[in-house]
Amino acid sequence: MSTFWNPVLHTLTPYVPGEQPKLSNLVKLNTNENPFGPSPKVLAALQETIGATLRLYPDPNASQLKETLAAYYHVAPGEVFVGNGSDEVLALAFLALLKHEAPLLFPDITYSFYPVYCKLYGIDFVRIPLGEQMDIRPEGYRQPCGGIIFPNPNAPTGIGLASAAIETLLRDHPQQVVLVDEAYIDFGGESVIPLVRRYPNLLVVQTLSKSRSLAGLRVGFAIGQPHLIEALERVKNSFNSYPLDRLAQAGAVAAFEDEEYFQQTRHAIIDSREQLAQALTALGFAVLPSQANFLFARHPRHDAGQLAAALRARSIIVRHFDLPRIDQYLRISIGSTEECAALVQALGEIVGAGPQG
Repeated sequence: MSTFWNPVLHTLTPYVPGEQPKLSNLVKLNTNENPFGPSPKVLAALQETIGATLRLYPDPNASQLKETLAAYYHVAPGEVFVGNGSDEVLALAFLALLKHEAPLLFPDITYSFYPVYCKLYGIDFVRIPLGEQMDIRPEGYRQPCGGIIFPNPNAPTGIGLASAAIETLLRDHPQQVVLVDEAYIDFGGESVIPLVRRYPNLLVVQTLSKSRSLAGLRVGFAIGQPHLIEALERVKNSFNSYPLDRLAQAGAVAAFEDEEYFQQTRHAIIDSREQLAQALTALGFAVLPSQANFLFARHPRHDAGQLAAALRARSIIVRHFDLPRIDQYLRISIGSTEECAALVQALGEIVGAGPQG
């Protein structure tokens, strides 16, 4: 009975994750999962971890993982925070660092979890419109605020922001945290982790779900100067002292120890993305320039919702957002070579049949 609810719950519209259909022979291109499996070293590490130690609590500090991440990104272990997926890291950051009297700023077209967190925690926010080319315009953020957050590359557009522009935001707001959500950075973007040593107001969040093929393990992390990391640790240890289990920690460490596999698979996805963009363009789609593992595309003569429905009828799932400014776009994850080929063939049949909108 909702009469027992916290009053805040009546005002919440929860985040809706991408659909996970339980259908056979499905071409699933709706949740930006990696078409390649994890590194063989990850699978070996998980197998080795399974056993008697699972009866014991994991390291609450995830020290080995923090040391691995610190070495990889050339920072100190005290500048690394880890959590149960980047969504949990973001949730803790909203509470620890982004909740202030002045409003939080983020793009009007962006990761839809941001306004959900704001409403959950009672944070005022202002949406800053993207430019006509669907790009983040730093000049729009030159206003009083309690903090700034945005994905880079942005989601769902896939368009990246250069580090020089992010530095402008950091300099414009020296007393506010600027959180850069780099969930898709490994597919062609420019990480701003190297800027952490110069900017005490910068927090960078990443995930192992996309480029490391570990969406099922739920591992995310943040990198920032120690005072920001301490704030996250305080909230985490007041909420859940053991967010990462033994398997997640072992798998995450192993993923960063196989650089050759990481580079091979991420470059394969980048190559597939460019090939798919060319194929969609040849079919008449307008495709935004992407630095992510997905494409954001629209067809000038076909309604996006009807395209998505027609693809679903062919057992191909893509993401359609029925939202202002982007209701005519489809977000298409980069799948395997076979999945991308099936998508192109199906779209060729659909758009060749005449306008649907």
